[in-house]
Amino acid sequence: MINHKVNTSVLGREDDDEWTIIISPHHSWLSFNFKEIWKYRDLVKLFVRRDFVSKYKQTILGPLWFVLQPLLTTLVFIIIFGRIAKISTDGLPEILFYFSGTICWGYFADCFTQIAETFIANAPVFGKVYFPRLVVPLANAINNMFKFFIQFAVFILLLVFYQVKGFNVGPSLWLLTFPLLLVQMAAMGIACGLIVSSISTRYRDLTNIMSVGVQLWMLATPVVYPLSQVPENYRRFFSLNPMTSIILGFRGAFLGKSGITWEYFVVGWIVTLACLFCGLVLFNRIEKTFVDTI
Repeated sequence: MINHKVNTSVLGREDDDEWTIIISPHHSWLSFNFKEIWKYRDLVKLFVRRDFVSKYKQTILGPLWFVLQPLLTTLVFIIIFGRIAKISTDGLPEILFYFSGTICWGYFADCFTQIAETFIANAPVFGKVYFPRLVVPLANAINNMFKFFIQFAVFILLLVFYQVKGFNVGPSLWLLTFPLLLVQMAAMGIACGLIVSSISTRYRDLTNIMSVGVQLWMLATPVVYPLSQVPENYRRFFSLNPMTSIILGFRGAFLGKSGITWEYFVVGWIVTLACLFCGLVLFNRIEKTFVDTI
Protein backbone atom coordinates (compact mmCIF):
# COMPACT_ATOMS: atom_id res chain seq x y z
CA MET A 1 0.00 0.00 0.00
CA ILE A 2 1.25 3.50 -0.85
CA ASN A 3 0.15 6.42 1.31
CA HIS A 4 0.58 10.11 0.66
CA LYS A 5 0.56 12.11 3.89
CA VAL A 6 0.11 15.83 4.51
CA ASN A 7 2.02 17.23 7.48
CA THR A 8 -0.38 19.49 9.33
CA SER A 9 2.01 20.62 12.06
CA VAL A 10 2.23 24.00 10.34
CA LEU A 11 -1.44 24.45 11.00
CA GLY A 12 -1.03 23.64 14.67
CA ARG A 13 -2.41 20.09 14.38
CA GLU A 14 0.69 17.98 15.04
CA ASP A 15 -1.30 14.94 16.15
CA ASP A 16 -3.77 15.06 13.30
CA ASP A 17 -2.16 13.73 10.12
CA GLU A 18 -4.36 13.66 7.06
CA TRP A 19 -4.00 11.13 4.24
CA THR A 20 -4.81 12.68 0.88
CA ILE A 21 -4.20 9.69 -1.43
CA ILE A 22 -4.27 6.01 -0.57
CA ILE A 23 -3.21 3.52 -3.26
CA SER A 24 -3.95 -0.04 -2.24
CA PRO A 25 -4.22 -3.37 -4.12
CA HIS A 26 -7.61 -4.61 -5.24
CA HIS A 27 -8.93 -7.45 -3.15
CA SER A 28 -11.65 -8.53 -5.56
CA TRP A 29 -11.75 -9.38 -9.25
CA LEU A 30 -14.90 -7.28 -9.51
CA SER A 31 -13.53 -4.10 -7.93
CA PHE A 32 -13.74 -1.71 -10.88
CA ASN A 33 -12.80 1.80 -9.80
CA PHE A 34 -14.20 3.80 -12.73
CA LYS A 35 -14.21 6.95 -10.60
CA GLU A 36 -10.41 6.75 -10.44
CA ILE A 37 -10.21 6.53 -14.24
CA TRP A 38 -12.17 9.78 -14.47
CA LYS A 39 -9.61 11.45 -12.20
CA TYR A 40 -6.92 10.47 -14.70
CA ARG A 41 -8.78 11.87 -17.73
CA ASP A 42 -5.90 14.28 -18.45
CA LEU A 43 -3.61 11.27 -18.79
CA VAL A 44 -6.07 9.73 -21.25
CA LYS A 45 -5.87 12.92 -23.34
CA LEU A 46 -2.08 12.77 -23.20
CA PHE A 47 -1.99 9.17 -24.42
CA VAL A 48 -4.46 9.97 -27.22
CA ARG A 49 -2.35 12.88 -28.41
CA ARG A 50 0.87 10.85 -28.14
CA ASP A 51 -0.49 7.96 -30.19
CA PHE A 52 -2.04 10.22 -32.82
CA VAL A 53 1.05 12.36 -33.34
CA SER A 54 3.70 9.62 -33.13
CA LYS A 55 1.98 7.36 -35.66
CA TYR A 56 2.00 9.87 -38.53
CA LYS A 57 4.65 12.39 -37.46
CA GLN A 58 7.26 11.29 -40.01
CA THR A 59 4.93 10.34 -42.86
CA ILE A 60 4.47 12.41 -46.01
CA LEU A 61 0.69 12.09 -46.28
CA GLY A 62 0.04 12.12 -42.52
CA PRO A 63 -3.63 11.69 -41.53
CA LEU A 64 -4.56 11.20 -45.20
CA TRP A 65 -3.64 7.57 -44.63
CA PHE A 66 -6.81 7.37 -42.53
CA VAL A 67 -8.75 7.79 -45.79
CA LEU A 68 -6.43 6.08 -48.27
CA GLN A 69 -6.28 2.77 -46.40
CA PRO A 70 -10.04 2.03 -46.41
CA LEU A 71 -10.43 3.40 -49.94
CA LEU A 72 -7.71 1.12 -51.30
CA THR A 73 -9.19 -1.82 -49.39
CA THR A 74 -12.61 -1.00 -50.82
CA LEU A 75 -11.17 -0.88 -54.34
CA VAL A 76 -9.65 -4.35 -53.86
CA PHE A 77 -12.98 -5.69 -52.56
CA ILE A 78 -14.82 -4.24 -55.56
CA ILE A 79 -12.44 -5.94 -57.99
CA ILE A 80 -12.25 -9.31 -56.23
CA PHE A 81 -15.70 -9.78 -54.74
CA GLY A 82 -17.71 -7.52 -57.05
CA ARG A 83 -16.16 -8.05 -60.47
CA ILE A 84 -14.50 -11.47 -60.23
CA ALA A 85 -16.59 -13.35 -57.64
CA LYS A 86 -19.71 -11.34 -58.60
CA ILE A 87 -21.12 -11.38 -55.07
CA SER A 88 -24.35 -9.41 -54.79
CA THR A 89 -24.58 -6.23 -52.73
CA ASP A 90 -28.39 -6.34 -52.55
CA GLY A 91 -28.71 -3.51 -55.06
CA LEU A 92 -26.53 -1.09 -53.09
CA PRO A 93 -23.69 0.80 -54.83
CA GLU A 94 -20.59 -1.32 -54.42
CA ILE A 95 -18.35 1.42 -53.09
CA LEU A 96 -20.87 2.36 -50.38
CA PHE A 97 -21.48 -1.27 -49.47
CA TYR A 98 -17.81 -2.22 -49.12
CA PHE A 99 -16.64 1.09 -47.67
CA SER A 100 -19.26 0.99 -44.90
CA GLY A 101 -18.18 -2.50 -43.88
CA THR A 102 -14.50 -1.64 -44.14
CA ILE A 103 -14.54 1.39 -41.83
CA CYS A 104 -16.62 -0.38 -39.17
CA TRP A 105 -14.46 -3.48 -39.24
CA GLY A 106 -11.29 -1.38 -39.39
CA TYR A 107 -12.17 0.43 -36.18
CA PHE A 108 -12.88 -2.81 -34.34
CA ALA A 109 -9.76 -4.55 -35.65
CA ASP A 110 -7.49 -1.60 -34.77
CA CYS A 111 -8.87 -1.42 -31.22
CA PHE A 112 -8.62 -5.18 -30.83
CA THR A 113 -5.01 -5.55 -32.01
CA GLN A 114 -3.67 -2.45 -30.25
CA ILE A 115 -5.35 -3.11 -26.91
CA ALA A 116 -4.28 -6.77 -27.08
CA GLU A 117 -0.67 -5.57 -26.69
CA THR A 118 -1.39 -3.32 -23.70
CA PHE A 119 0.60 -5.24 -21.08
CA ILE A 120 3.49 -6.22 -23.34
CA ALA A 121 3.93 -2.82 -25.01
CA ASN A 122 3.60 -0.80 -21.79
CA ALA A 123 5.38 -3.11 -19.36
CA PRO A 124 8.27 -0.66 -18.69
CA VAL A 125 5.85 2.13 -17.81
CA PHE A 126 3.49 -0.06 -15.80
CA GLY A 127 6.39 -1.35 -13.73
CA LYS A 128 7.54 2.14 -12.67
CA VAL A 129 4.54 4.46 -12.47
CA TYR A 130 1.11 3.96 -10.96
CA PHE A 131 -2.03 4.93 -12.83
CA PRO A 132 -5.21 2.98 -13.64
CA ARG A 133 -4.16 0.46 -16.29
CA LEU A 134 -7.49 0.78 -18.09
CA VAL A 135 -6.41 4.29 -19.11
CA VAL A 136 -4.29 2.83 -21.93
CA PRO A 137 -7.05 0.70 -23.58
CA LEU A 138 -9.48 3.59 -23.23
CA ALA A 139 -7.02 5.98 -24.90
CA ASN A 140 -6.56 3.52 -27.78
CA ALA A 141 -10.32 3.31 -28.32
CA ILE A 142 -10.68 7.11 -28.32
CA ASN A 143 -7.72 7.60 -30.66
CA ASN A 144 -9.15 5.13 -33.16
CA MET A 145 -12.53 6.83 -32.91
CA PHE A 146 -10.99 10.02 -34.32
CA LYS A 147 -9.72 7.97 -37.23
CA PHE A 148 -13.16 6.42 -37.70
CA PHE A 149 -14.90 9.80 -37.86
CA ILE A 150 -12.49 11.02 -40.56
CA GLN A 151 -13.37 7.94 -42.62
CA PHE A 152 -17.03 8.39 -41.75
CA ALA A 153 -16.96 11.92 -43.19
CA VAL A 154 -15.70 10.48 -46.50
CA PHE A 155 -18.50 7.89 -46.38
CA ILE A 156 -21.09 10.65 -45.96
CA LEU A 157 -19.66 12.54 -48.97
CA LEU A 158 -19.93 9.37 -51.07
CA LEU A 159 -23.48 8.82 -49.85
CA VAL A 160 -24.52 12.36 -50.79
CA PHE A 161 -22.89 11.94 -54.21
CA TYR A 162 -24.92 8.81 -54.95
CA GLN A 163 -28.11 10.43 -53.68
CA VAL A 164 -27.56 13.36 -56.06
CA LYS A 165 -27.01 10.83 -58.86
CA GLY A 166 -30.48 9.43 -58.15
CA PHE A 167 -29.60 6.15 -56.40
CA ASN A 168 -32.18 4.87 -53.93
CA VAL A 169 -29.97 5.00 -50.84
CA GLY A 170 -30.49 7.00 -47.69
CA PRO A 171 -31.03 6.96 -43.93
CA SER A 172 -33.73 4.92 -42.21
CA LEU A 173 -35.13 4.77 -38.68
CA TRP A 174 -32.12 2.66 -37.70
CA LEU A 175 -30.22 5.96 -37.75
CA LEU A 176 -31.53 6.50 -34.21
CA THR A 177 -29.38 3.58 -33.04
CA PHE A 178 -26.17 5.04 -34.50
CA PRO A 179 -24.83 6.33 -31.13
CA LEU A 180 -25.43 2.88 -29.63
CA LEU A 181 -23.60 1.27 -32.54
CA LEU A 182 -20.57 3.50 -31.90
CA VAL A 183 -20.55 2.57 -28.21
CA GLN A 184 -20.98 -1.12 -29.04
CA MET A 185 -18.14 -0.99 -31.58
CA ALA A 186 -15.79 0.53 -29.01
CA ALA A 187 -16.95 -1.82 -26.25
CA MET A 188 -16.40 -4.90 -28.42
CA GLY A 189 -12.92 -3.79 -29.48
CA ILE A 190 -11.96 -3.05 -25.87
CA ALA A 191 -13.48 -6.32 -24.62
CA CYS A 192 -11.62 -8.56 -27.07
CA GLY A 193 -8.40 -6.61 -26.60
CA LEU A 194 -8.58 -6.92 -22.80
CA ILE A 195 -9.19 -10.67 -22.99
CA VAL A 196 -6.25 -11.30 -25.32
CA SER A 197 -3.89 -8.91 -23.49
CA SER A 198 -4.65 -10.61 -20.18
CA ILE A 199 -4.11 -14.15 -21.46
CA SER A 200 -1.06 -13.27 -23.57
CA THR A 201 0.92 -12.25 -20.48
CA ARG A 202 1.40 -15.98 -19.90
CA TYR A 203 0.85 -17.41 -23.38
CA ARG A 204 2.63 -15.25 -25.97
CA ASP A 205 1.50 -17.56 -28.79
CA LEU A 206 -1.91 -15.91 -28.59
CA THR A 207 -0.56 -12.65 -30.04
CA ASN A 208 0.80 -14.55 -33.05
CA ILE A 209 -2.54 -16.28 -33.62
CA MET A 210 -4.48 -13.04 -33.19
CA SER A 211 -3.75 -11.58 -36.65
CA VAL A 212 -4.97 -14.76 -38.32
CA GLY A 213 -7.97 -14.87 -36.02
CA VAL A 214 -8.98 -11.32 -36.93
CA GLN A 215 -8.89 -12.15 -40.66
CA LEU A 216 -10.96 -15.31 -40.16
CA TRP A 217 -13.41 -13.37 -38.00
CA MET A 218 -13.87 -10.85 -40.80
CA LEU A 219 -14.80 -13.66 -43.19
CA ALA A 220 -17.41 -14.79 -40.67
CA THR A 221 -18.88 -11.27 -40.65
CA PRO A 222 -20.93 -9.75 -43.52
CA VAL A 223 -18.26 -7.22 -44.47
CA VAL A 224 -17.78 -8.25 -48.12
CA TYR A 225 -21.14 -9.97 -48.61
CA PRO A 226 -24.72 -9.22 -47.57
CA LEU A 227 -26.64 -11.28 -45.03
CA SER A 228 -28.94 -12.47 -47.82
CA GLN A 229 -26.04 -14.58 -49.15
CA VAL A 230 -25.87 -16.55 -45.88
CA PRO A 231 -28.00 -19.75 -45.83
CA GLU A 232 -31.03 -19.44 -43.56
CA ASN A 233 -29.92 -22.22 -41.20
CA TYR A 234 -26.60 -20.45 -40.51
CA ARG A 235 -27.98 -16.99 -39.80
CA ARG A 236 -28.70 -17.75 -36.13
CA PHE A 237 -24.99 -18.38 -35.62
CA PHE A 238 -24.22 -15.07 -37.33
CA SER A 239 -26.46 -13.30 -34.81
CA LEU A 240 -24.06 -14.40 -32.04
CA ASN A 241 -21.33 -12.35 -33.71
CA PRO A 242 -21.73 -8.77 -32.39
CA MET A 243 -19.88 -7.36 -35.40
CA THR A 244 -22.69 -8.68 -37.59
CA SER A 245 -25.28 -6.50 -35.87
CA ILE A 246 -22.90 -3.52 -35.88
CA ILE A 247 -22.19 -3.63 -39.61
CA LEU A 248 -25.76 -4.49 -40.56
CA GLY A 249 -27.02 -1.73 -38.27
CA PHE A 250 -24.63 0.80 -39.80
CA ARG A 251 -25.70 -0.07 -43.33
CA GLY A 252 -29.34 -0.09 -42.32
CA ALA A 253 -28.98 3.32 -40.68
CA PHE A 254 -27.34 5.11 -43.63
CA LEU A 255 -28.08 3.00 -46.71
CA GLY A 256 -31.59 1.89 -45.76
CA LYS A 257 -31.05 -1.78 -46.60
CA SER A 258 -29.07 -4.44 -44.74
CA GLY A 259 -31.28 -7.19 -43.30
CA ILE A 260 -30.81 -6.00 -39.70
CA THR A 261 -33.53 -7.05 -37.23
CA TRP A 262 -34.09 -6.29 -33.55
CA GLU A 263 -33.11 -9.86 -32.74
CA TYR A 264 -29.62 -9.28 -34.16
CA PHE A 265 -29.40 -5.94 -32.36
CA VAL A 266 -30.39 -7.28 -28.92
CA VAL A 267 -28.36 -10.49 -29.14
CA GLY A 268 -25.34 -8.51 -30.33
CA TRP A 269 -25.53 -6.23 -27.30
CA ILE A 270 -25.91 -9.17 -24.90
CA VAL A 271 -22.80 -10.87 -26.28
CA THR A 272 -20.89 -7.56 -26.27
CA LEU A 273 -21.68 -6.85 -22.62
CA ALA A 274 -20.77 -10.43 -21.67
CA CYS A 275 -17.41 -10.13 -23.46
CA LEU A 276 -16.74 -6.74 -21.87
CA PHE A 277 -17.47 -8.10 -18.40
CA CYS A 278 -15.13 -11.05 -18.95
CA GLY A 279 -12.44 -8.75 -20.31
CA LEU A 280 -12.65 -6.39 -17.31
CA VAL A 281 -12.53 -9.28 -14.83
CA LEU A 282 -9.49 -10.87 -16.52
CA PHE A 283 -7.71 -7.53 -16.88
CA ASN A 284 -8.41 -6.66 -13.24
CA ARG A 285 -7.03 -10.03 -12.16
CA ILE A 286 -3.89 -10.04 -14.31
CA GLU A 287 -2.81 -6.43 -13.70
CA LYS A 288 -1.85 -7.35 -10.12
CA THR A 289 0.79 -9.86 -11.12
CA PHE A 290 1.64 -9.21 -14.78
CA VAL A 291 5.01 -7.58 -13.93
CA ASP A 292 6.17 -10.97 -12.58
CA THR A 293 5.20 -12.83 -15.76
CA ILE A 294 6.04 -10.37 -18.58
